[in-house]
Amino acid sequence: MKKNSFFFGAIIFVAVLLTTALFYFYQLFYTANFLVDKKKSGEYLFIEEGDDFKAVLKRLQDKELIHNVLAFAFVSQVRGYQQNVKPGRYYIKAGMGNLAVVNMLRAGAQEPVKITFNNIRTLDVLVERVGEQLACGKAKFDKVLRSPEILKKYNTDTNNIIGFFLPNTYQAYWNAKPEAFIEQMHREYKKFWTAQREQQAKNLKLTPAQVITLASIVQAETAKNDEKPRVAGVYLNRLRDKMKLQADPTLVFALRDFSIKRLYDRHKEVESPYNTYKYVGLPPGPINMPTQQSIEAVLNPEKHKYLYFCAKEDFSGYHNFAINYNDHLRNARIYQKALDMKGIKN
Repeated sequence: MKKNSFFFGAIIFVAVLLTTALFYFYQLFYTANFLVDKKKSGEYLFIEEGDDFKAVLKRLQDKELIHNVLAFAFVSQVRGYQQNVKPGRYYIKAGMGNLAVVNMLRAGAQEPVKITFNNIRTLDVLVERVGEQLACGKAKFDKVLRSPEILKKYNTDTNNIIGFFLPNTYQAYWNAKPEAFIEQMHREYKKFWTAQREQQAKNLKLTPAQVITLASIVQAETAKNDEKPRVAGVYLNRLRDKMKLQADPTLVFALRDFSIKRLYDRHKEVESPYNTYKYVGLPPGPINMPTQQSIEAVLNPEKHKYLYFCAKEDFSGYHNFAINYNDHLRNARIYQKALDMKGIKN
């Protein structure tokens, strides 16, 4: 009888030990250990190239993301993460357990960065917009983007490489190499330039790069998408007739003063290949990053005989168009009078 009691007692003791151990290990692996008692739904953890497990622990502690460091270290060792640290941008949700976080970090399952391009005028602004969101930083991205190797690879130059970046929202990994991100943008560029669009450009006797340059001028001239094909038609007529484009936005770009609202004859004297009052033809590259609507306006221009246009005196953003220079001068005088009445001098 005593033997049976001892036997059953031993079984109960082992069962209790086993249950306790299982409960303890369950807590180690599954109990909330991140952003505990924090009024946040989650936070990003950035692991840089070359970081080891100690660096990861320090980042977690410095940002006060973790509750029990020893528990996380134990699970990391069991899962083989301590020797398999991967750089990246990881989103830690409040209430996550050690196993979930370790599995995410071990798999390198980082959350992509969303990078949006719009209203960008210069390559410097593009570099800043991209570089500040990637681990490489602005200086490294700028160096790679302007490098002879990259320019040669894509058969372009520093005046035109901005044309590869079509305005949109893109996803990229935070630790993506600059070369990889540029390649991603070039794939999007090639995808946009379908055989049909390339043929449309050819019909206009323009290359895709020239279409983007002209589209950037059209975009700078008008924000009205319904008017862009007409403006594009004016510039294409002038190119056809070997006339100077005389596009005011190219002067602003040449002067690098985007605050100018009113141009004078003195501005037209600036020495720059972007000064289309001095030089015939298109400038050497785009003066901004044109939208798809602006590019489509050039590829599908309105056919007409207009050679001139001037902003409307009602400041609606639309323009008055003219076939001959005398009519254009009349439109220009009306607009200049409206500027004077508004007190716009610069």
